[in-house]
Amino acid sequence: MRLIMLGPPGAGKGTQAARLAERLGVPQLSSGDMLRAAAAKGLPVGLAARDLMARGELVGDGIVVNCVLECIAEPGAASGFILDGFPRTLGQARALDEALEKAHLGLDAVLELNVDESVLLDRIIYRAREAKAAGRPVRADDNPEALKVRLEAYRTQTQPLADYYRTAGLLRTVNGLRPVDEVTSSLVAELRLHRKPESEQTSLSRAEFE
Repeated sequence: MRLIMLGPPGAGKGTQAARLAERLGVPQLSSGDMLRAAAAKGLPVGLAARDLMARGELVGDGIVVNCVLECIAEPGAASGFILDGFPRTLGQARALDEALEKAHLGLDAVLELNVDESVLLDRIIYRAREAKAAGRPVRADDNPEALKVRLEAYRTQTQPLADYYRTAGLLRTVNGLRPVDEVTSSLVAELRLHRKPESEQTSLSRAEFE
């Protein structure tokens, strides 16, 4: 199954993508994680993105698209994937569509988490505190200043993707403010409700949602 997670920063995309990935047996592909890992390894693509990400700004389409397309072309993603944090612009969405079409593949659904922006700062601060308490590195963009920039970028560049995928008949929206387990259950219910006909299913769409 090939899925995309949409939602503003702090909406819980990473948490829900990880849960669905484990349930479906497909990799969770986070563009942010991939770029941070590339930066940690000193790779040019990661170094080019590092400073932009620290300020909460979007990384250029060319850098992100190349990084993500390399990952979805790997054998581990052959049976499906969940994209978290990509695409973030219409240009990225169209590049993904083109790459999938060339590979004779398609998306099964785009899952959007609807979250009131007023709660996002509290979530970001809590996430940073949790990471620090657990001895994990705190994301450079988990702070009020970067969140403001990220939200503005989301409104102007990413939010239009909802209409793009709604027009394509792929968008499924759930309330992301509820407890984590309830959000997961709603996402699974949406996937069950809108499963494609057998003849249109991609390789992993036949998997049962336990």
